[in-house]
Formats: sequence, structure tokens, C-alpha cells
Amino acid sequence: MKKFLRLGFLPESTNAGLLLLRLTVCLSLFLKHGTEKLFNFSGMAAHFPNLLHLGSITGLSFATLSDGICTLLIIVGFATRWASLISFINIFAAWALVHHFVFFGRGSDHGELIVLYLASLLTIFIAGPGLFSIDAQFLAGSAGNA
Repeated sequence: MKKFLRLGFLPESTNAGLLLLRLTVCLSLFLKHGTEKLFNFSGMAAHFPNLLHLGSITGLSFATLSDGICTLLIIVGFATRWASLISFINIFAAWALVHHFVFFGRGSDHGELIVLYLASLLTIFIAGPGLFSIDAQFLAGSAGNA
């Protein structure tokens, strides 16, 4: 019974879980938002909001870094915690300044998805990338050199 309740037929692996989380969340972000910004930067620049009064190009550049570059870094597990922090800040700023923290009611079409992205990125930031990452390979290599 214990084996059944613990799903004993499946191996327990936090590292595999972190890899799956990194792949699913960041691949989704990259395919939907990253490619849009990387391949249509000039088209988006004309109408991108100037939310922090730093210029729309600056805001779009940060969003492109977050969605187009940091998501790829998280997927491969390189500079994962920094990349997840940058992506978290970008998505949180979008939720706060564009969507006004709307989660329920009218205009809340993105609220649930934004919260899921934020929770996932925060989890990756706190837990790190796991063993199946470039970061782990660097740490293993530097431990042998010490």
C-alpha cells in the first residue's frame, strides 16, 4: 500500500522534476513571448509601453532579454538563478503595471497564467536548476579544482 501511495513504480527525482519544470515553463515563455520579441523587435518598438519612463526601447530590450534570452538560459540550466530572477522581475512588472494585478473578474484573462509563471520562476530561483544543468556541471568541475 505504501508503495502504491508513493507511486513506487516511478523513480523519485527532484532533479528530473526541476528539469521538467525548467523545460515546460521556459519553453512555453520562449515560444510565445521570446520569439515574438526577438524576431519582431522593430515592429513591437513602436507600440511597446513606456511603463517606468525609461523609454519604450529600454523596456522592450529588458523584456526581450527576459523572454528571449533568459528563458533559453533557464532551459539549458546556465546562470539559471540569475536568469530566473530577471524573468521573474519582468513578468511581475508586466502583471503590476500592465495588468494591474488583475486575477479575478473582467480583464483577468492572463492573471492565472501570470501567477503560474511567477510561481514557477520563483521555484526555479529558490531550488536552483538541479543536476541536469550546465550550472551543475560547472559546480562539479570547480569542486575538483579546489
